[in-house]
Parts: sequence; C-alpha cells; structure tokens
Amino acid sequence: MFDYVRKHTKIMMIVLFLVIIPSFVLVGIDGYNRFQEKDRAVARVGNAEITRGEWEEAHREEIERVRQLMPTLDAKLLDSEPARYATLERIVRERVLVQAAQAAHLGTSDARLARELQSIPAIAALRRPDGTLDMERYRQLLGSQGMSPEMFEARMRSDLAARQVQAGVAQTAFISAVPADLALNAYFERREVQWARFATSDFAERVKPEDVELEAFYQANQALFQAPEQASVEYIVLDIDAVRKTIKLNEQDVRSYYEQNAARLSGPEERRASHILISAAKDAPAAERQKARERAQELLSQARKAPDSFAQLARKNSQDPGSAPNGGDLDFFSRGAMVKPFEDAAFALKKGEISEVVESDFGFHVIRVTDIKAPKQRSFAELRASLEEDLKNQQARARYAEAAEVFTNGVYEQSDSLKPVAEKLKLEIQTASGLGRQPAPAAKGALASPRLLEAVFGADSVSNKRNTEAVEIAPSQLAAARITAYTPARTLPLVEVRQTVRERVVQARAAELARQDGLQKLAAWKAAPASARVGAAQLVSRDQAQNLPAPVVDAVLRADAAQLPSWIGVDLGAQGYVVARINKRVERPAPAADAQRQDRAQYAQWWMQAEGQAYYQLLRERLKVQIKVPRPANALAAQPSGS
Repeated sequence: MFDYVRKHTKIMMIVLFLVIIPSFVLVGIDGYNRFQEKDRAVARVGNAEITRGEWEEAHREEIERVRQLMPTLDAKLLDSEPARYATLERIVRERVLVQAAQAAHLGTSDARLARELQSIPAIAALRRPDGTLDMERYRQLLGSQGMSPEMFEARMRSDLAARQVQAGVAQTAFISAVPADLALNAYFERREVQWARFATSDFAERVKPEDVELEAFYQANQALFQAPEQASVEYIVLDIDAVRKTIKLNEQDVRSYYEQNAARLSGPEERRASHILISAAKDAPAAERQKARERAQELLSQARKAPDSFAQLARKNSQDPGSAPNGGDLDFFSRGAMVKPFEDAAFALKKGEISEVVESDFGFHVIRVTDIKAPKQRSFAELRASLEEDLKNQQARARYAEAAEVFTNGVYEQSDSLKPVAEKLKLEIQTASGLGRQPAPAAKGALASPRLLEAVFGADSVSNKRNTEAVEIAPSQLAAARITAYTPARTLPLVEVRQTVRERVVQARAAELARQDGLQKLAAWKAAPASARVGAAQLVSRDQAQNLPAPVVDAVLRADAAQLPSWIGVDLGAQGYVVARINKRVERPAPAADAQRQDRAQYAQWWMQAEGQAYYQLLRERLKVQIKVPRPANALAAQPSGS
C-alpha cells in the first residue's frame, strides 16, 4: 500500500485535492475553526477533558434553570463572563466528585434511585391513580430536555454517588463546645480604641498644581485618558416570537385542535368529598399507626353498611377539626389541592362511592365523593384566541430549528449584508451606535450580550465589515450584526481631559499629604501620648466596626494583645490615613443560651464547609485538575482555577 502511494504521489495529491477542497468550499475554513473550537478542551480532570461545547451547553442549561426560578433577573448577569466561569468551575467540581466516587466504588441502588426520582415534583406528578408511573409522559418530559430515561437515570446515579463523597466528609465533621467557644470568642473579641482620621479631602485645598505638573502627569499616564473604540452596527435577532409572526394558521387545523383539546381548555374537573380522618403522624411507632388503621377500617365498615350515616360518623369520630363539625365535608376541590394519596382516591371514585382506607402523612382517611362538577365545555368562538395562540407557539417552536439553520447559514454565506436573511425570515434590521466591547449599563436584548459584542469587535468584523457569525444570546435566541462605522481607540488630547487630569493630580498629592501628616502625628503621639488629639474611646469588633474602614478594624484586631496599649497607623491609599491608639482588649460578653447554641451551630457549619473544601482541594491535586481558560477579574466563584 505504501509503495503504491510513493510511486503515484501526483495521483494521490490530485485525489486529496478533490476530496478536501470541496469540503472547504461547502463548510468554509471558519466552519472548521468553529468545529474545532467546540471540541477544544477548556479543562481537564484526571484523564478526562471538558470541551468548550460541553461548557456552553451546561451554561445554557444553567441560564434556563435560573430564568425559570427568577424570571425577572437581568439577563446580562446570567451570560456574563464571571457567570460563565462559575458554570465551568461547577462542571469541574462535579467531575472531580464523580471520579472520586468511581475510585471509591460508590454506587446507587435501584431503591435509592426510585426514592430520589419520586421526590422530584415534575416526575411525581406523572404517577397514575394506581401508583404506577406513566412511562410515556415520563419519556416525553425527558425528551423535551434532550434526554432519554436511560441517560437521565445514569446521570442521577452519578450525582447520588458523588453526594456520598461529600456526605462522607460532612458526617465526620465534629467540633466540641470548648474549641468552638474559644474560636468564636477570639473572632468576636472587642478592643477599646481611639483614633484620628486624616482624610484626603481635608488636604485638597493645599494642592495647587501648575501646568507643567499637569502635562507631566498626562504624559506619564496616557492609558488613563483613552477614548475606547466604538462601533455603529446594524443587527438582526431571531427568536420564537419572530418565527411566530410568520405563521399563518389553517382554519381546519384550528378546529381540529379545538376538538382535541376543548375539554382540557374548558377548565379542570372538581370533586366534592367528605372524609373521616383518624390521625397518625408519619413518624409515629408502627403499633400506633396500625391501631389507627384498624380504627379507620371499623369506621369504613360502618359507613358502607349505612352510607347515609357518613356525615354523622364523621362528626362523632373524625379527628380533622376543620371538617368534622361539617360532617367531614371538604367542599369542591380540583387536582393539586389535596395530598396525592387522597387526591388519587377521590378522583377514582364515582358520585356516592366510598373509598378503601387511604393512608397519608396525616393518618388514615375514609373518603366519600358527594358530588362531581364536570367543566362546562366552552365553544369554539370562546376559545379561538387561546387556540390560535397555542398553535402558533407550538408551530413556532417546531419551526425554530429550521429557521435557525437558515439564519446561521445566511449570515455566513452572504457575509456583506444582513438584508437577504432579514427578508427571507421577515426579520427587522435594527441599528445602534456608540457600542463598546462591554454592554452599556442600560443595554437590553441583543446589545446586552457580551458574546455578540465580542463577535462585533472581532478582527474580521472590524477590518472587513462582514457579518458576525450567528451568536446565541439566550436560549432559542440568535443574533448577528455588521459594523457600519468604526472608530478605533485613541488617546484624548490634554485640552479635552485637563479637568480630569487636574482632579487626579490633586487627589494623588492630597493623599500623600494626608499620609505624611498621619505618619508625623503617629511618631509624635508615640513619643508624647498626652499630646494626642484622638476621639473618645469606643469598643471595636468585627461585628461592630463603628464606621471604621475594614483595613483599620483588621489592623486593630491583629495588634499583639500582650503589648497594649499601643499605637498603629493604617494607610488607606486614596482615602487618606488613620492613626489609632488601642487601649485594651475587652472580653466578649457571654451570649444567651439560645444565641450560644446558634453560634456553635454556625461555627460547626463553617468547620464542615472548610473540611469539605479542603478535601475537594486534595481531590483536585490528586486528579491534577487544570482549567485552561483565564479566570475573569471579578469571577463569581471562590474556587481556585488550578494550573
């Protein structure tokens, strides 16, 4: 084979040319680059890599989860660089714990998995009246999230095993009262302090900078006086709403949808029931619960012998104080209003029927359905508006993927204009000016997306004014933009920033004067304490800072208690200088018993978290964790990024 290749080199080159070049024509170099970018590793845990594609998918899921919990949260916070980095660190932590669980051969039994699944409300709601799970709806629920039951249950098993790793550390975390009290007393220790503050603002009037000094400062600090690059753009956005606007419904489709869903849209069925409750707490001894069950069974037998006496039996025997005086009557209720066992039994009965004994967390019930209120079916005309809205939403979601593909390909293939794609998908071309690389504070929608702005200021977009690639700015929301005008970053001339330069010079020199005066006073008052001009003594602690800046409080509490009284000076930089006299250490007053218990519990929680974090760091080191993207300066997470 290799001899043939060596002898027919020219033929092989032609074949390779014919195979490779068309693929570049169809996909494009950028397409290859994007594909490779998706597969590029952003982190490594042991021998496993986390790709950029996995990171982006996890962050999209995180955004969707947070949006469902907090719909009013600012979208910019969700898609910021610190938020994205926090998601990456969360993935790394999950992978570390999973690998630790595998190494320790930790697993999850079928029974434990079943209990965990039943605790998820969305899955618990899929149970039939007989207690079995509706598997078809279960598959549909998971399919809407891009998972099969097997995938979801495998993920749950992995998560539960990882929790065992954390629980193993948490359950061994123990701290007795004595060391807890010692640590808490030290943390909340108080000190009697007097101080004098030398504020920068008090020295500003003494500073009279001349033109030569302003010019020198300006020349030495030109980076402080930059006008950032700016761009004017036109952009388009594709989302579910945009797709919905293009949908024209067929009359027959709307009528068919009405026939299929009229009952559901007309409102829920309601039941009126009475019950007899024999109370038994769910954590009561088995013998006590059995006794309550037997009493309920006796009352059931009496009720079935004389159904018309049910109300009288309830008044005399029911232990539900709310309904017993009314003969056990609970009035009308719909699904979701009662606990699940009670609801399932009530909705399985016909009018006038009496249930078997039903067990719930409250005890044992005997239930009689006294009335059924079926919803009145509403007419097609009444429901038409909601039917059309539902149908348009369904069709828009179904068509979005196709429209997204047209959008993505269109902005790339006709890269010198957004107009062809906008016309094809009936999108509005919007414009904006004065854009920078970071979203403006009041920016909304696409212009609030750091990812879109990053694409706008990409090299190709700036130099050739080509369309950006399609950027996902939110779940089911794509945007693309094109620069129409660009102004590069520049240093502003001194004449434009003269006042700012002067303010900075005054600030810097005033802060230096404050520091020098503070240092002089510190030396003088150490030598002659009686001459000190300091304020009245106050008790300072970590929880009672007395309006002192944090660096001063820290310095006061770090001072050697064996050397008191003593003097300290604290440089606050641009805010000035503080001189403080620490007179004495004051013991923390003994807290009340309840407060002491809470403090100890909080300390134990801190200790447990510290041990958990230390163990996690040990696992990171063992697995040689690497995060290969730089940490943002204001990252949300507190985990170290690794090397």
